[in-house]
Amino acid sequence: MADPSSYRPRPGDIPDSPGVYRFRDEHRRVIYVGKAKSLRQRLANYFQDLANLHPRTRTMVTTAASVEWTVVSTEVEALQLEYSWIKEYDPRFNVKYRDDKSYPYLAVTMSEQFPRVQVMRGHKKKGVRYFGPYAHAWAIRDTVDLLLRVFPVRTCSAGVFKNAARTGRPCLLGYIGKCSAPCVGRITPEEHRELAEDFCDFMAGRTGTYLRRLERQMMEAAEEMEYERAARLRDDIEALKKAMEKNAVVLADATDADLIAVAEDELEAAVQIFHVRGGRVRGQRGWVTDKVEEVTTGALVEHALQQLYGEETGDAVPKEVLVPALPEPVEPVQEWLTGRRGSNVSLRIPQRGDKKALMETVQRNAQQALALHKTKRASDLTTRSRALEEIAEALDLDSAPLRIECYDISHLQGDDVVASMVVFEDGLQRKGEYRRFQIKGFAGQDDVRSMHEVITRRFRRYLAEKERTGEWADGTAADVSAAAGPGTHGSGAAGPAVDGSGTPAPVADGSGTPEPLVDGDAALTGMEVITDSLKDDDGRPRKFAYPPQLVVVDGGQPQVAAARRALDELGIDDIAVCGLAKRLEEVWVPGEDDPVVLPRTSEGLYLLQRVRDEAHRFAITYQRTKRAKRFRAGPLDDVPGLGETRKQALIKHFGSVKKLRSATIEQIQEVPGIGRKTAETIAVALAQAAPAAPAVNTATGEIIEDEEPDTTGGSSGEPVTAGAPDERRGQET
Repeated sequence: MADPSSYRPRPGDIPDSPGVYRFRDEHRRVIYVGKAKSLRQRLANYFQDLANLHPRTRTMVTTAASVEWTVVSTEVEALQLEYSWIKEYDPRFNVKYRDDKSYPYLAVTMSEQFPRVQVMRGHKKKGVRYFGPYAHAWAIRDTVDLLLRVFPVRTCSAGVFKNAARTGRPCLLGYIGKCSAPCVGRITPEEHRELAEDFCDFMAGRTGTYLRRLERQMMEAAEEMEYERAARLRDDIEALKKAMEKNAVVLADATDADLIAVAEDELEAAVQIFHVRGGRVRGQRGWVTDKVEEVTTGALVEHALQQLYGEETGDAVPKEVLVPALPEPVEPVQEWLTGRRGSNVSLRIPQRGDKKALMETVQRNAQQALALHKTKRASDLTTRSRALEEIAEALDLDSAPLRIECYDISHLQGDDVVASMVVFEDGLQRKGEYRRFQIKGFAGQDDVRSMHEVITRRFRRYLAEKERTGEWADGTAADVSAAAGPGTHGSGAAGPAVDGSGTPAPVADGSGTPEPLVDGDAALTGMEVITDSLKDDDGRPRKFAYPPQLVVVDGGQPQVAAARRALDELGIDDIAVCGLAKRLEEVWVPGEDDPVVLPRTSEGLYLLQRVRDEAHRFAITYQRTKRAKRFRAGPLDDVPGLGETRKQALIKHFGSVKKLRSATIEQIQEVPGIGRKTAETIAVALAQAAPAAPAVNTATGEIIEDEEPDTTGGSSGEPVTAGAPDERRGQET
């Protein structure tokens, strides 16, 4: 625990002007970001007698090891910079609202030639109009199903759309009148876009004008004795009214406002937001946060406004924002909101009438959300604390292991050997800090040697980070470097290892450069890639920069001994190591002939099992991804200088590798980006490569002979070929 007086700046060094300040811990990681109208007065509050500080503020200043600040011109700039730094550094002591779920939105992809209506979650994309958020995805689908009768906009995926265009047959929705079938040319792109814009106008609340227009058309059709058309319009009107009934009218027509309510106690706070558009509740969401510092209701509201509108512009920021308490001071926040919208925004507390009544409803929702959250979390906090205490007691640790890292090795009969590293902090997963490795220091199957290599590489990077950030005293780096001795990839310094030729040894993927991390849940689909850059500006998340208190390996005595030996070679003696063997769920510690046996009902054993199983899942997911990529390799992969983009362009142009193989050099040159020399190289490579085995339709057993499958590795599926190995002969580990 640090003494705040050890890093307290002199009062004369702190400017008496607006700015943003950052507290850092001993590892140079930013732990708190704040803003102030006067930096001198605000920072002085942190360096008073510890007994006078709020307990959570006291914890923050004793965890910190330094403080720094940046001066800005206005309080609005300070507000913007504070939001940017909180998002960038993710400080552990800042108020951060966390969603209890990923709320779904109704989205219309207006950037596409034929806009599509669909359910979307996650970050908002450019060129897409969003409506919501909704509490449940089924509520969106019910609304869309009613509206498609009147606005038959495309809802199908790109693959279904292209297949319908190729075959000339629309999908079922096209036959029953719930899609205008632009895929087969029943409607022009301009007409379909107009339909999508009418759909968006209706969802945005401009319903009265459209309903009156339909009623007028219905009356005209009846007068002209076009009774079938009049009946169809009547049914359309009923469908629209039914869809409108799903959103209750709460305020006067054309009112656009967001209502924010806060329920709090000493430790936590819950925020509920109602989005009112056109006088109707169009969406609702809720957040919960830990109060890691002494904070007022107005400050909680300010943080909620930052999170709610920090990425929004234009109409996404409403004309009116109603809150239970105003930030102090309110003028910079209101000016910031006005800048985000581009026109005046009213930020106020409702005093009377319908808006005050609706605010009371939002407040009740916030109170119920906080009560439900505390009911769920009470047992979670107790259980996690007990589990960490049991692990510390069983392994004879000085304190509970707040950060645990677990490693696992995976391969298929010695091929595609990979390793995983997963991280648990306070008993919870930290997926953003997961890492994966390719084992390239040797060939073949050797789990013990693989574990030694992975632990060495991970903690060599940690020592390199400590040396780079200057955390070592003079001479310490040299001592640790000498203690490291010959490692998996070479010997010498604690920085990046070198092999015999003097070139950098593999760091994360065996190539000398850090490998991008694919989250375990997204690795199968390639949807999410989490990049982890190593930047000079300290405080950002960096590869392997933060040490664990406990290293867990999947295995028994040999794996544990290998991990301990790797740490000893690097001179690291303050990190505990244990292993969890699958057979009897025994916990092994270094240097002991007998395992530590935790009771089957132990929460500590259950946590270790969860950590081990997560490492196994992450490792085997990566191993399968690598194996699938190897199976999908095709003749174009051997063409030097031919990247993924040009391979896809070739397949798109010719339709298959078979047609590309029969093309002339001049025809290959017609593909954008393919010159004469590259075309000749492609032709030679395809001529030398043996034709691939025919693809098989696994549903019918039919051999597909007229086209070769796309073997560029860019498709989401894996072609089934006659030469594919039988995975059942091997066993994944």
